[in-house]
Amino acid sequence: MRRSFGAKSALLTYESSRGRTDPIAIKTTPLSLTSDYVTGLGCPESHLRRIAEAGFSHVHWCHQWNTDFIYSDPEIEQIQNWLGEFGLRLLDLHGSAGVEKKWLSAHEYERLAGVELVRNRIEMAARLSSDVVIMHAGGKPEWDSLRRSLDALEPLARNRNVRIAIENGDFDLIRQALAAYRPDYLGLCYDAGHGNIGAANGLAHLESLKDRLISVHLHDNDGTADQHRVPFTGTVNWQRLAGIIATSSYRKCVSLESMMLNAGNLEEGTFLASAHEAAARFAEMIGAHGKENSL
Repeated sequence: MRRSFGAKSALLTYESSRGRTDPIAIKTTPLSLTSDYVTGLGCPESHLRRIAEAGFSHVHWCHQWNTDFIYSDPEIEQIQNWLGEFGLRLLDLHGSAGVEKKWLSAHEYERLAGVELVRNRIEMAARLSSDVVIMHAGGKPEWDSLRRSLDALEPLARNRNVRIAIENGDFDLIRQALAAYRPDYLGLCYDAGHGNIGAANGLAHLESLKDRLISVHLHDNDGTADQHRVPFTGTVNWQRLAGIIATSSYRKCVSLESMMLNAGNLEEGTFLASAHEAAARFAEMIGAHGKENSL
């Protein structure tokens, strides 16, 4: 089923598995928010509920994105149950580049441990019916480390129908990786905040790589730091970004990686409402170019 990027929503009530009748939005147009909009640690249940109540249909899983945490079968099963209870779908999953288990380490034992950590996230994404795991490749890693790790992960990723998306940082390294691996295995995740900091010139890079775009992290900043603000509250050129996405290979919905950390004193519900409004607005901007998504 193909749907327009334009966003509308209404309210209904649903009977939860705990016997409560709760309000939740009808998601006529898919929109996604990051799971760690408050925190990326601890139990996510209440935040998943609030994401659903705010009208989002999907979630970008970003818990434990920068730790060595290994998700066990019972934990993945519980997350699956929560997603089902709240009427959410997993859009994509942020893998971890690791703290001691580093998939790009020059030390072989650390790199191999890091590969196992990414394997865990690929398995998790597949079990939760997602097809993209996003990975960082920052810090000027050696190409040989990245190549060996990508080679090791490719059989499992293909078997589970999960692609890896490299998040924008070192575009020279990203171009080298995208040239070495096919689009059905490796793609680009464009983080709008990263691309707006200093002289990053992210939109120009994205324009030249838009045929490999498979994931987006949409948030704003003032150009000085990675602030993860709600779109339209900083200096990202959203009009230009909408045009690039509309002509790219990206086929999924608007996905925010905005967080409350730099939202001032906004109450959680107010933050979520503003995030949903911004996501819907950006979806309309993309839709104005005739773009559709396949969710």
